[in-house]
Amino acid sequence: MSILNGNERLGRTVGDVAEVAGYLWQRGWAERNGGNISVNITDLLGERDLTRPALAGQVALGRPVPALGGQVFLVTGTNRRMRYVSSDPMEHMAVIRVMPDGGAYEIIADRIVKPTSELASHLLMHDHLRRQGKHNTVVLHTHPTDLIAMTHNPKFLGRDVMGTLLWSMIPETRIVVPRGIGIVPYALTGTVRLADETIKLLDDYDVIMWEKHGCLAVGEDVIETFDMIDTLSKSAQIYIQARMMGFEPSGLTDAQLDEIRVAFQLP
Repeated sequence: MSILNGNERLGRTVGDVAEVAGYLWQRGWAERNGGNISVNITDLLGERDLTRPALAGQVALGRPVPALGGQVFLVTGTNRRMRYVSSDPMEHMAVIRVMPDGGAYEIIADRIVKPTSELASHLLMHDHLRRQGKHNTVVLHTHPTDLIAMTHNPKFLGRDVMGTLLWSMIPETRIVVPRGIGIVPYALTGTVRLADETIKLLDDYDVIMWEKHGCLAVGEDVIETFDMIDTLSKSAQIYIQARMMGFEPSGLTDAQLDEIRVAFQLP
């Protein structure tokens, strides 16, 4: 029996992931099989699905994630295109259950789809957030062209430089991304080192830029997580358009940004 059968809440979550996958493709942020999404769906499942038999043997994780023991995740599949996740999500996503000790996982959905090659990084981030008592259930990684382009300029890579600049382009960015952007210096894709450097910033930021690579966001809802990146992209486009018109945009002043912070009770 399908894991989706009769589960409206899970069906809506799968639909939201499919919707976001379509947006990533339409915006040109998901070339070929670029990007990945993972969602903790444990609280959406009944006992029958939480304990359903595995379809294959256990797969060891390079580093245990003990805070995730018994947790179940919906994860985009390895080498699967976002455009296909959008049109037929359950054919291109894996459902995995982390073993009780956090040292391995097994596939439990309707068919065998291997999870993204970045699974270890995703789970390490989920593990960190859970140990911090946070309710973030989504990790979204994608390749926004404009934001990546900005990370090729060293002047934007200092702490809070890029985030403050993008806040100043339009008031909504200060509101939608209240904790700004963290920057991780370039590291090889898919490595635990990249995950470790990202985790160091997750306590201070909801969105992390990976220099010359992409963007990662965490949140409680996949739509809202996408919205943070989308809003940052709008700010980047305003900045880039102004520079193409031949001037440096003045941006909102520090006083104006602080006024927004106070009015909307932001961090």
